[in-house]
Amino acid sequence: MTTPIDFKAQLIAEFQLNETRLNGESRSSLHQRRRLALSRFEQLGFPTIRHEEWKYSNVKNLVSQEFNITPSAEISHDHLTSLEIPNLAGNILYFINGQYQPQLSTIVSPADEVEILTFAEGYKKYPALVEEHFAKYADDSNDAFTALNTAFAQYGAFIHVTKGKVVEAPIILRFISDARTENVAVQLRNLIIVEERASLKVAESFRTLGEFASFTNTVTEAFLGKEANYDHYKVQDESEKAFHIGTTQVHHNDKALSYDTTVTLNGGWVRNNLNLVMGGEYVEAHLTGLYLPNGKQHIDNHTLVDHAMPNSYSNELYKGIMFDKSTGVFNGKIFVREDAQKTNAYQSCKNVLASPDATMNTKPQLEIYADDVKCSHGTTTGQMDEEALFYLQSRGIPKDKGRALLMLAFAEDVVEKIKIPAIREYLESAIAKKVGEV
Repeated sequence: MTTPIDFKAQLIAEFQLNETRLNGESRSSLHQRRRLALSRFEQLGFPTIRHEEWKYSNVKNLVSQEFNITPSAEISHDHLTSLEIPNLAGNILYFINGQYQPQLSTIVSPADEVEILTFAEGYKKYPALVEEHFAKYADDSNDAFTALNTAFAQYGAFIHVTKGKVVEAPIILRFISDARTENVAVQLRNLIIVEERASLKVAESFRTLGEFASFTNTVTEAFLGKEANYDHYKVQDESEKAFHIGTTQVHHNDKALSYDTTVTLNGGWVRNNLNLVMGGEYVEAHLTGLYLPNGKQHIDNHTLVDHAMPNSYSNELYKGIMFDKSTGVFNGKIFVREDAQKTNAYQSCKNVLASPDATMNTKPQLEIYADDVKCSHGTTTGQMDEEALFYLQSRGIPKDKGRALLMLAFAEDVVEKIKIPAIREYLESAIAKKVGEV
């Protein structure tokens, strides 16, 4: 008889072991915040389907597996050839099992334009700045995975753009899970600070090497100063045995402008949380997402747009194409607080079931406490447009080719929003291949 895995106990024991190695650093305010987060994780435990926010996303298969939670990160550039994105240029940082690989990375932007460090380096160099923003936006009081991530916060990126700076080259964070020899688990924490009137583009890419299972738990906190411009892209192309839980938290100040696009090509079990707080007036935020699960993949997108101040605008569009026996979840909430008068907020989720065995669960929500607002939400789930398909066939296009063209057109509304040409072209090619083969 095999002994049941107690993943929670394993994580707590690893935290306590790491704590004994910190010496004087264990008294730092950062570590005290980690300890608080661990206490919250202990109290919360892993969520079950009895929790409303996890009703359609069961973590049982994740927490019942055994992972190496301190995996090695020895890899050469030759191993990454198959994961390269053609013509990609900019600041490209590689993280293997969470650990930064300077020998594989390229930083082209000058330090007086943007500071790009690891999370640990950022705290060592700018402890007051990190403490001002770390764990201030991503709430770990009621989210076990965010609490777990905060407790283990060490690996990841620290990005700081000072007042008025425009960062011309994008920053691409490439997170690779090396699961060639064993199951691996990694906690990634990114802190991004874009000060007043500054501008930045960031892309996060998640890939897997190997046939073993991987578990990535990532939290990215972004602070946008007054009139800041921020583009954030998240691309997931992981293995069939990959578990991914990611939380992106963005805090806006007056007149900040943000674009956030999440594209999930592959992943065995994926949960994306995107939370935006409109913490200033005249804020503008755009949220787009695309997911194309096949096989028995499970993709869950949860979004929250919190309009806390008046005169702000948000526009959200998520699209999914569901193949085979895959499962999709979309839970999107617009929250308008009492003081947030003159709010304009729109949300739309559209899904195509490309297989009769695919399942899509949607839950759009509006919670409004102000009376002078314009808000709408809606969701549709259905089959391919047979009339449009018949039209293409009548013009001599074979049925399978016509279906692929309609799917590409459906996806393009999201992909075209990506302003880094190499990533956009890579996605267009990957999507074309996927819709043409499944």
